[in-house]
Amino acid sequence: MRKKITLITGVVGEVGQALVKSLAEGRDTNLVTMDIRPAPDEITHLSIHIQGDILDKSLLARLVSEYEITTIYHMAALLSTRGEFTPVEAHQVNVEGTMGLLQLAAEQSEWRKEPVLFIFPSSIAAYGMPDLKTKADFPRVREWEWNYPITMYGCNKLYCEMLGTYFSEYYRQLAAEQPVMLDFRCVRFPGLISAFTVPSGGTSDYGPEMLHAAAKGEAYTCFVRADTAIPFMAMPDAVTALVKLAQAPKSGLRRCVYNVTSFSLSAAQIRDLVVEAFPAAQISFQPDVKRQRIVDSWPADLNDEDARRDWGWQPAYDVNRSFNEYLIPNIIQRYQK
Repeated sequence: MRKKITLITGVVGEVGQALVKSLAEGRDTNLVTMDIRPAPDEITHLSIHIQGDILDKSLLARLVSEYEITTIYHMAALLSTRGEFTPVEAHQVNVEGTMGLLQLAAEQSEWRKEPVLFIFPSSIAAYGMPDLKTKADFPRVREWEWNYPITMYGCNKLYCEMLGTYFSEYYRQLAAEQPVMLDFRCVRFPGLISAFTVPSGGTSDYGPEMLHAAAKGEAYTCFVRADTAIPFMAMPDAVTALVKLAQAPKSGLRRCVYNVTSFSLSAAQIRDLVVEAFPAAQISFQPDVKRQRIVDSWPADLNDEDARRDWGWQPAYDVNRSFNEYLIPNIIQRYQK
């Protein structure tokens, strides 16, 4: 018999590394991870790591022949800023890669006669507000509002949300009275801030980049205006959201896609918190026109009432705890080493 496993793609990214450690601590030892890059030692010690491309169909076929996949956490993606420079590649990785995994999950579900759980992290980039006045008039958006993304990454994420929802419904109808043959669940994240991984090119990374630069004693030029405001979340809460949604009873979920968030800050407020911790920090603002336009299209905050109601979502890290207990002490320790 094939070994039952949880598959995690994009494991070398910020969310992937934190997720593997969390699942391993929760005694999920049957982890198979996948990334186009080699994984760090702390990941290979906790999982069976496969270095490869999610677009490689032969690799996916080999994976299915060796393992019975019960759960997929699909973290692999080409992020927003890079996606604007290579939109065709972004579409291939973000959409075609997701489509291939959805098909794999559906086939595995049919073979197993029970649904494969497919957890998909989406992004605030799925929103697109036309101007700053609209952003001010609609400060906390719901999942179905302003879904007009202006980046390739945002378009990819929104479309994949719809693909997953479609296939869940399609296979439910196909199976008639049988159980749902694909259990797709999506978390739409705000900007994520990690103390343990270096920012990797996301458009919301100006927050963590300020912290990492200050801890290293380097000057930092922020690529957005000081008054730019978007929601954020500390990485431990992001991982908690993924795991908690995965564990939620299907009967209690009224939708496939859920907003989650923690706190909203302007770039100036982040600067002030960084300077409070690192008085010698040198932070200036020089907006990049393209990246500023992207962040201006994102809402100032997210409404996550549905997640709180349906599966008990509640962030553990507010702004004070995020900075004072998680980010600042751990980033200081990182660079002291």
